[in-house]
Amino acid sequence: MHMIEISNINFSYKRNPILKNLSLQIGQGECIGIVGANGCGKSTLLSILAGSRRAASASMIYDGKDIAGDPKILSHLIGYVPQENPLLPELSAYDNLFLWFHGGKKAFEQALHQESMEMLMLTEFLHKPAKSLSGGMKKRVSLGIALLNDPKLLILDEPSVALDLPCKQDMHHYLSKCLSSGKTVLITTHEEAELDLCTTLYILKNGSLHKVNRDLRGNALISQF
Repeated sequence: MHMIEISNINFSYKRNPILKNLSLQIGQGECIGIVGANGCGKSTLLSILAGSRRAASASMIYDGKDIAGDPKILSHLIGYVPQENPLLPELSAYDNLFLWFHGGKKAFEQALHQESMEMLMLTEFLHKPAKSLSGGMKKRVSLGIALLNDPKLLILDEPSVALDLPCKQDMHHYLSKCLSSGKTVLITTHEEAELDLCTTLYILKNGSLHKVNRDLRGNALISQF
């Protein structure tokens, strides 16, 4: 049974087609990895699926309904971590988290203590302004925003990019915990530790997704780009 049926995604940039009638099926509990050359459209695709960018056309069937472009449903269904830092620099980590929470202050305080949040170890810098946080701390807060509302699907755009090795190890640990708790994950990455978590692997090439052997690594994987 497929959690989401995605089809007919088309997107062009300055009249150059980036995504062409792209389709994808996402199953409950899967970890789907998407790789590809720089500029192939990976970030564009994820931002369309998360609802932060509009496509020329798109269909996303969930629970019998087409939810493409429906921000209310998408915000409850999906937790999204873009590649770029989405935090408001003047706000504290706490306020950045609360800004995206679907509920009141009391429910928010309870949500901060759920397992998925505690594994991020945010308490030591919750009240520091986002602009003063390290790259790793910012990434933890971004992932916290994505997890806070207990989404069914996590969409992660190269979540380990620019992190140091300890932070990358933490990120991989967080993703393993999310998957073991039953989350569904869609991720773009070139990190082998993250690729190892993927149950299905695709290459985005010429505007379409092409399924490849999930065990391909290194030059064998790059040769498919």
